[in-house]
Amino acid sequence: MLKILGRKSSGNTQKVLWCCDELGLAYQREDYGRGFGNNHTPAYLALNPNGRVPTIVDDGFVLWESNAIVRYLCAKHGLGTLCPPELQRRADIERWMDWQQTTLRPRFHALYDALRNPDPPGEPALEALKAALDDAWKILDAQLARHPFIAGASLTMADIPFCYIVNRWHRLPIERRGLANVKTWYERLCERPAFRHNVYEVG
Repeated sequence: MLKILGRKSSGNTQKVLWCCDELGLAYQREDYGRGFGNNHTPAYLALNPNGRVPTIVDDGFVLWESNAIVRYLCAKHGLGTLCPPELQRRADIERWMDWQQTTLRPRFHALYDALRNPDPPGEPALEALKAALDDAWKILDAQLARHPFIAGASLTMADIPFCYIVNRWHRLPIERRGLANVKTWYERLCERPAFRHNVYEVG
């Protein structure tokens, strides 16, 4: 059986759990990371030398990096649904998965971490962080103006890496300026039982 090593409160673990439930996969999850303090043991580091979560073990095959795990599971179990077989469409989807990691995620965490800091930066610095994040959201909002999900009319693995960011962003005590398509997409995700169980209800 597929084994997932990672605490369910981890945003990166949430990607994998949501993916598995959308695919209808059976799996066993074990708590690792942060408060559990077991992700730097020799046994875990032998699986994942970064000491981060999640890591999966699938019939002896070990894989870490959440987006790589989502790609692997969708290619193995969701070819033709979450993962298209056509090369160019798949490349388009993987482009958005990479954009989430390289562009949206750093800007989101810069603001998210600043707002959670007991000694947050001043208002001008916060406004600059909000503006930088808004610029990224506008790119996604324009994409979502074209169709209901990031890569088309139905959910694909393009949507999955964004799960915890869009969920936590909608819970921040800030004004969300415009971005109607992102809001509608988030509401659409919240209608999916697997998203609600693994992301929305966990936070």
